[in-house]
Amino acid sequence: MTQIIILPHEELCPKGALIEATPGTSICDALLEHDIDIEHACEKSCACTTCHVIVREGFRSLEEATELEEDMLDKAWGLEPNSRLSCQAKVADVPLVVEIPKYSINMTKEGHSK
Repeated sequence: MTQIIILPHEELCPKGALIEATPGTSICDALLEHDIDIEHACEKSCACTTCHVIVREGFRSLEEATELEEDMLDKAWGLEPNSRLSCQAKVADVPLVVEIPKYSINMTKEGHSK
């Protein structure tokens, strides 16, 4: 099992959390399995950016992002060099420190039409 430290997030995880995930599990699935309700508007199909996270430690242990993921990340709010879509980033055997950004772009939730 791989440890993941989730930094505090005002709404989703106010005190932060320490969770464990099986290598090969997506960061998104690991969060959801531990009742951290990260948005995933496209149902984890790499078609939105609502599950965007910033990997503060352990980023290099993740497989490289695909071109599709990189294209989607370009649309994410608060993009950083160590940003990933949590639905696409699979946990390896290296501990991670993950930050869930304060904001996400969710056109449906925010009442915008497509």
